[in-house]
Amino acid sequence: MELLFIGDIVGSPGRDMVSEYLPKLKQKYRPSMTIINGENAAGGRGITEKIYKTFMNDGANVITLGNHTWDNRDIFEFIDGTKWLIRPANFPEGVPGKGIAYVPAGEFEVAVINLQGRVFMSDLDCPFKKADELVEEARRRTPFIFVDFHAETTSEKQAMGWFLDGRVTAVVGTHTHVQTADNRVLPGGTAYLTDAGMTGPYDGILGMEKEAIIKKFQNALPARFEVPKEGRTQLSGCIIQVDRKTGLAKSIRRILINEDHPFSDY
Repeated sequence: MELLFIGDIVGSPGRDMVSEYLPKLKQKYRPSMTIINGENAAGGRGITEKIYKTFMNDGANVITLGNHTWDNRDIFEFIDGTKWLIRPANFPEGVPGKGIAYVPAGEFEVAVINLQGRVFMSDLDCPFKKADELVEEARRRTPFIFVDFHAETTSEKQAMGWFLDGRVTAVVGTHTHVQTADNRVLPGGTAYLTDAGMTGPYDGILGMEKEAIIKKFQNALPARFEVPKEGRTQLSGCIIQVDRKTGLAKSIRRILINEDHPFSDY
């Protein structure tokens, strides 16, 4: 079994890359399911119902979110009615949406869990405690468990990987938008990657127009960051090979498609 994950989709450039390359990736790897982080999909801030449906039509099976979950106010109108859109599970009780989805994957079922870190981010409920709770719940149904840990610091992400090693199929980090090169299978059999990277503008800074960000570093004044409408683009993610008997990972490989790393390399 293979699981395909595509990291933080940023604005229309990221959405266009998904539309162009997701069919090609699915044809090449034949994944049993595809997971997309879409928390920056609407102009870099949140997601809309239309974008959610577009991702599903493009071939995604479930969409995860993060700290920008609520940036588009209309999400409150549709999140509870969507089956395959999940937000960080460690938001407080009573918040709209859910943090886990059980997704059909051929003859199997994959539990997808979304969590958000707390270091340098909002002070949500403890992600480790919530991970314990949801992993225990999921393992009563399936050994195939994928965790998108949306967090700022490398240390918190690594801690979650080791914390869940041997109990879940994979822990893949999102949020920082720069793909890390530490993909590995931990000793207990859990695939790990600190950050899958982002899908969107290639020549910006974290997916935003670089000029405004550079200027902010120079003058420390407030600035509005926008997603570039033109220019080169990239797609970042990973493909995980899973043992069908145990639910543990056999391998995890990074995917990075841009002008310097063309799709033909794969």
